[in-house]
Amino acid sequence: MDENPNKPTILVTNDDGITAPGIAALVEAVRPLANIIVVAPDAPQSGMGHAITVASPLRLDKVDIFEGIESYQSSGTPADCVKLAVANLLHHKPHMVVSGINHGSNSSINVIYSGTMSAAVEAGLEGIPAIGFSLLNFSHQADMAAAGAVARQVIMQMLQNLDSFPSPLLNVNIPNLPHAQIKGIKVCRQAKAKWAEKFDERIDPHGRKYFWLTGKWVNHDLDDDTDEWALSNGFVSVVPVQYDLTAYNHIQTLKNVNLSL
Repeated sequence: MDENPNKPTILVTNDDGITAPGIAALVEAVRPLANIIVVAPDAPQSGMGHAITVASPLRLDKVDIFEGIESYQSSGTPADCVKLAVANLLHHKPHMVVSGINHGSNSSINVIYSGTMSAAVEAGLEGIPAIGFSLLNFSHQADMAAAGAVARQVIMQMLQNLDSFPSPLLNVNIPNLPHAQIKGIKVCRQAKAKWAEKFDERIDPHGRKYFWLTGKWVNHDLDDDTDEWALSNGFVSVVPVQYDLTAYNHIQTLKNVNLSL
């Protein structure tokens, strides 16, 4: 890619697919700030978590979607896209990876299932600052204007502060409101909320049984320092994320059990 040496390099990806309106909004948000390369799935990959492709070949095709920006679609997952971009296209680490803008929330426990955030986490594993952006609107026709403006502001401020946060990994969720109605940004923690799931049992036209995942969102964590509270009250939520899943507060308890062979 042709790079302006005076600008940082940003990799843009997502999980809704390279033709999704959300990634177009994110590209436009980043365009004035950086040299951009886009690598995104060729089809929707929502809910893929941190899956990677190991049992089938990966395809990577150049596409002409975003004017003046080098772009590729991959047959792989969001995490695959980041791996391919760094190893086979850029041949060096970009200054930042941004993922999204996702159509739908990735607050609370959704971060575990999110393909959007898996791309950001994959970058974090490589020591690359990364941000995942999500808008609380699942519609393909969602108005991305406010979300794009928020994304640009957050990215710009983080680029200016990378010396303070060498490898930030952020989960940013944006309420579905016009920009003028968004009250501000809250740095907060992930709420303890989850899906109360059930599987509807149905019969297909051939008489075979199948199941369809349904459920409702349940939040019993009503404290005012969570992402769910921020979003419900008109704020953008920003949650710093880590990929180290060690439960440090339980290490000593397990040692006291004196596990042995």
